[in-house]
Parts: sequence; C-alpha cells; structure tokens
Amino acid sequence: MIGGGRGSFIGAVHRMAAALDGQIELVAGAFSSDPACSRLTGQDLFLDPERVYPDYVSLLEKEALLPADKKVDIISIVTPNHLHAAPALMALDKGFDVVLEKPMAFSLQEARQLDQKRKETGKEILLCHTYTGYPMVKEARARIARGELGAVRKIYGEYPQGWLHTFLEGSQHKQADWRTDPARSGAAGAMGDIGTHIFNLIEYVSGLQVTQLCADVRTVVSGRRLDDDGAALLRFNNGASGTLMATQVAAGEENKISIRVYGEKGGLEWHQQDPNTLLLKWPDRPAEVVRTGTSYVSDAASHNTRVPAGHPEGYLEAFANLYRNFALALRAKASGQTPSAYIADYPGTTEGVRGMAFIDCMIDSSRAAQKWTDLTV
Repeated sequence: MIGGGRGSFIGAVHRMAAALDGQIELVAGAFSSDPACSRLTGQDLFLDPERVYPDYVSLLEKEALLPADKKVDIISIVTPNHLHAAPALMALDKGFDVVLEKPMAFSLQEARQLDQKRKETGKEILLCHTYTGYPMVKEARARIARGELGAVRKIYGEYPQGWLHTFLEGSQHKQADWRTDPARSGAAGAMGDIGTHIFNLIEYVSGLQVTQLCADVRTVVSGRRLDDDGAALLRFNNGASGTLMATQVAAGEENKISIRVYGEKGGLEWHQQDPNTLLLKWPDRPAEVVRTGTSYVSDAASHNTRVPAGHPEGYLEAFANLYRNFALALRAKASGQTPSAYIADYPGTTEGVRGMAFIDCMIDSSRAAQKWTDLTV
C-alpha cells in the first residue's frame, strides 16, 4: 500500500475490503510522506519492519528486486489525487498490478497516460468506484441490459453530502484540507470527489455513455478554493436525457446516493441508504421490491452477495467486491484462463479516463456562455 497512514480514512477502508475474502494479504507499504508515520503505521499493522518503506520509490524499487514468490503482486494507491499517477506509472513499469483510488489522476492527461501504460505493460488497474460493487446495483444493470425496462429514456443520479457545509479547511481537518486544495485535488472539488462517483454509477447501471452536458458548478462556502456544489443536464448516446447532482453542502445529509432510470416499459430506483433493495415500477401492475440474497436475482447480483437474504450488505462489502473480483481476475490471468464476466466486472482505466473527462467537461460547461458541452475522452 502507498498512502493510508495513521489518520487516513480511506486507507483503513481499503485494508478491510482487501482482507475480507482472504484473497489478498497486506505485506508491505509506504504509508506516508513522513517516514516516521510510515514506520509507526507498519507497527500498527504488525508488518515486517524490513518491508515498511520511507517512500513509494523505495517500496517499488526494492519489492521489484525480490524473488517472484516473495515480492508483492498488487500495489494499492490510496493517496490524494496529485499523487496517483506517478506511483501508478512506476508500479506498472515495475511489473505490478495496481489498485487506485478515484478519481484516477490529477488531470485528464495523466489519466490517458495511465491508460496507455496499462496497455503497454499488460498489467491491470482496478479503479475504486465503490458503488458499482453493491449487489442491487449489479441487479439494476443486469435488468436494464436484458431489456426489462425497454429503451432507456430518462436517468436521474444524486449524491448529496453535508460534511463541508461549513469552512473546515485550516482547522486540523486533514480531509477537508486536501480535498479543497487545487494543488492536491485538481481542477475540481466536489465534482472530482463525489461527482465522478455518481457519473460512473449512472453510466454503469444504464450501460449508456454521456455525450453532452450542461453544467452549473459553484462554490457555496465563503473562502473555499474549489467547488462544493454542482448539477448538470445530461444527454446520452442513445438519445436519452437526465440530470446529475453532487453537493457537499447539503447540511444534515450523509451519503444519500440514489439513481433512478426510466425506460419505455418501466422504471427502477436504488438508494444507498437501503442498499439491499431495488424498486421496480410498472405502468400496468404493482411495483416490485427486489432484495439481495434471494433466489430470483441475477447471477451478477448473486456472485457479489455473501450472506443470506435479510442480512444487510453495505459499503465495506461493496468495496470488498471490487478487490475480490480483481484478485480472482488476476488469478485467472496468471493461470492462462479468461475470467468470467462476473469476475471481470470491476472499474478500470476506461472508467477512469471518462471520469477525468467528466470533471473537465463540468468545469468547462459551467464557465461557458454556450452551456451544452461535448464530453470527449
């Protein structure tokens, strides 16, 4: 692991998710730009001190020299956005597969470089768009793909948070500091942090791609240097339309992610606050409630379900589904096999490049007098 030292939220989440299915073991790390913090984090995690490194360059160089049965297989990068591309590019060059936090890079140019490097090296990248890992999200995708809703006409995606409704920067709040800093976060704040999540979820569930958007991105809290609120009208490659909203100033909200999709035959909706439930709506019969862990769900949903119906599966399990599928895909590849569609179902550089293009398009559209802006990768 690169990053994820003491005080890191997302590093701990990655470690729990990776360990959940017994497929991946953490054995080495450069956990902080502060060598002392990296060393102490290694102690916290009971790692061999010889494999706790002061920086990512030392980690990648020294691990690459170890025998094949000793060196790490996967490098998990959980740093702020500006420190995604350089270690990822070096890891790929050194022969490691990579897990990468989202958004994939600091800029669209870096994202394209990572996509090209992955193709050149033949290694794999998992991009952690967590919400695609939920069983009922996969069920929604499967039902749309097999035509149960007919042609998709309208899509609504929302991601309201409230944790940045006041000015937290400069108050020893590590997360607020870097996520609102243009030098570390990139061109966008909320749009890069959570806007990319709901954008990815919309495209994943619908199976469509956004071709144009008309955006309004703004900064609500005085003194903040990046956006904390935004929305967009969307146009899709099949002629459908929709809306996207992402905000971090919705006081009182936590992570109220939701998606609604309407086709010519019916609609569906999913809410992260009730993740085990998918609601289907029909014009000519009562609505249906589809539940995780039941016998009637798709193979895709079943593959990503661990416990019997009625037992909640949430954020950590969805995150772990990404890691498990990635590990199983790498095992299949190593043995010369082709992973099944369910195992190979995890976000990668294609989604990463589109996510960075989305950020640029949102910012460009919001600033433009001519509002409709093409989304070009």
